Amino acid sequence: MLKDLFKKQRKYATITMPSEQAKREIPEGIMQKCPKCGTIMYAKELEKNLKVCKACGYHFSMSAPERICATVDEGRFFEYDVDMLSEDPLGFPDYRKKLKSDMEKTNLNEAVVTGEGTIGGYPAVIGVMDSRFRMGSMGSVVGEKIARAAERAVTKRYPFILFSASGGARMQEGVLSLMQMAKTSAALERMHREKVLFISVLTNPTTGGVSASFASLGDINIAEPGALIGFAGRRVIEQTVRQKLPEDFQTAEFLLKHGQLDMVVPRTELREMLIRLLDLHSYGREHE
Repeated sequence: MLKDLFKKQRKYATITMPSEQAKREIPEGIMQKCPKCGTIMYAKELEKNLKVCKACGYHFSMSAPERICATVDEGRFFEYDVDMLSEDPLGFPDYRKKLKSDMEKTNLNEAVVTGEGTIGGYPAVIGVMDSRFRMGSMGSVVGEKIARAAERAVTKRYPFILFSASGGARMQEGVLSLMQMAKTSAALERMHREKVLFISVLTNPTTGGVSASFASLGDINIAEPGALIGFAGRRVIEQTVRQKLPEDFQTAEFLLKHGQLDMVVPRTELREMLIRLLDLHSYGREHE
């Protein structure tokens, strides 16, 4: 009897592993694991929180349709240049095949979606890059769509908000992709001369020729927390300067600290921040 009174309690609960049949019955993609903190969460809950981990604040990638849905007022987006498609000017091996594969996978025609919509009731021209399509690389069509969006912003006197997510210039188009840096920069310079607001939002990742051109030319430059932003990769830079770089090098926080960004805004607060900026801009336009 006394032995039963002082019976040792188990420190750990018994864990029952699901059977193979149970595993098969769980729909694929119902759970997602945070790559930063390892927290496992329901995919639907993650989507409700705009794909931001509630445990550590890690920002998962968003597709262009998801970003547009999270940013613009419901039903207030009208897409530009839907039918523009990339060609294969250099006859690069398998380029056409890869473009077709990305079109089927993403249901997009290119790595950027441009159009106009309202945010908090304020009209704006909006561009969103999608890293699922050729890693968001900038080819001739991407550059042309962004330049045309900037021109429409000038014509309509609407602010231009561009979300960048890119691995840089598209190697399959060679020098033609590099020319897009000059084209987009020239279009944004016209916006500057015409005093039309350009807000650049840099997301993870924004690198290469995109970071070296239009992504860094905003009147206001905003980034999401933890976003990788830079031109060349860490290893290349370390080999060139022969120095060990800081751990947070090329992060949004590092760039903010060194004056390359105006603010770092969590995704869950970004729409409200954009509305505030558009409101301030609208007030300023009324009193010019």
